Amino acid sequence: MNQAILLKNGNIIYEDGRIEKSKNILIKDGKIEKIFAKNVNENHSKMKYIVYDCTNKYITPSFVNLHCHSPMNIFRGIAEDVSINDWFNKKIWPYENNLNESDVYLSSVMAFLEMINNGITTVADHYFFEKSIIDAAISVGMKLDIAPTIFNENFSNRIKNVESLIKNTKKDTVNISLGPHSPYLLERKKLEEIASMASTNGLNVHMHISETADQVKKSIEKTSTSPFEYLYKLGFFKTKTLVAHGLWIEKDDLNFINNETFFAFCPKTYFKLSMGFGNIWKYKNNLNFSFGTDGAASSNTLNVLEQARIFALTGKILYSAEDFTLTETWKSLMNGHRFFKFNSGKIKENFDSDLIIWNLDKINTVPLNNPLASIIYSSDSNNIEAVMLKGNFIKKENKIVSVENFEEEFKSFLKSKNKILNTSSMSDRKF
Repeated sequence: MNQAILLKNGNIIYEDGRIEKSKNILIKDGKIEKIFAKNVNENHSKMKYIVYDCTNKYITPSFVNLHCHSPMNIFRGIAEDVSINDWFNKKIWPYENNLNESDVYLSSVMAFLEMINNGITTVADHYFFEKSIIDAAISVGMKLDIAPTIFNENFSNRIKNVESLIKNTKKDTVNISLGPHSPYLLERKKLEEIASMASTNGLNVHMHISETADQVKKSIEKTSTSPFEYLYKLGFFKTKTLVAHGLWIEKDDLNFINNETFFAFCPKTYFKLSMGFGNIWKYKNNLNFSFGTDGAASSNTLNVLEQARIFALTGKILYSAEDFTLTETWKSLMNGHRFFKFNSGKIKENFDSDLIIWNLDKINTVPLNNPLASIIYSSDSNNIEAVMLKGNFIKKENKIVSVENFEEEFKSFLKSKNKILNTSSMSDRKF
């Protein structure tokens, strides 16, 4: 059981953007036990706790990364200034064939450390060598929803692996979802099997859908339906579904989704790969969305605040300066917590203490006239003084404290990178 912690005299920014000054948060056994304005009263004076002084600091719920390929940190910077087709077919998939379990573990550790530095405590990951990703998340101290990627190849074995993983994973910080890659890389019968498996067992689904305009066009040519309608007719969207990107969702597609359909927007990827604006800015009021980072091979950084910032600024360009407000952007960032089966996303009694402590008295965020504006438009990871997950500091006094022997793992990571990038092999997949 964790020792009790008192976050003393901090300013709270709630998930809806409300701000309350000079509050104390008492944390016990990883959960928020009480929020109160006075000094420690008699009910708490006999409790042994650690005091963390938050005077002039701001306390918020932590961030979640709603869509990532964490092991792709090892490919950061290898596929620049190329089209999306060449990014997949010539750069990424050929090198991915060289990955092994150790590479994935090391790269995931690096990714999770970067996320923690940026205030992220929970990630929805979509990749293979899933056991290595789970081990990395547990080692670093992250909450993880892992969707093992499923392609046409080795389909039956992949399904068996996922079923075994679901049965044998008992860690309360890890959840297993189904990860069909996309409707264009899986045959109809295989998609139907996954949809049935999801609805029968109440499993979350995490899938790439309508990423590009060309995908939508080809789907209509091949099936006479958009990707969303095609999947709906195959039995999807009956359980909680995470749509990776959905950039080119169409108006009629709104008929096939529901309140349990979540969208992970990663605008930095869309701009880098020249994927267009799509329709997500147009239909954002009809979509249940938050932000992901995609992998570092496309977005280069694992920072959901950066993604939210890009999304809001782009919305102002496309529409008006009055749109995409600070409060709306903040609520969208917090909305990602609702996809996960973890008890986070609110500063409220009985919720997990997954929190960020911000120091906004720094050169890049002063004068502090508007805390939300300072966080959303001015801050960086140096303003994140501390990050907590279930009552444990995983970043404290601007240093990540959740990992030992970091230098040795970093050296091993660089060796893996050199090995992988020295050779590449052909891939049977085509984007």
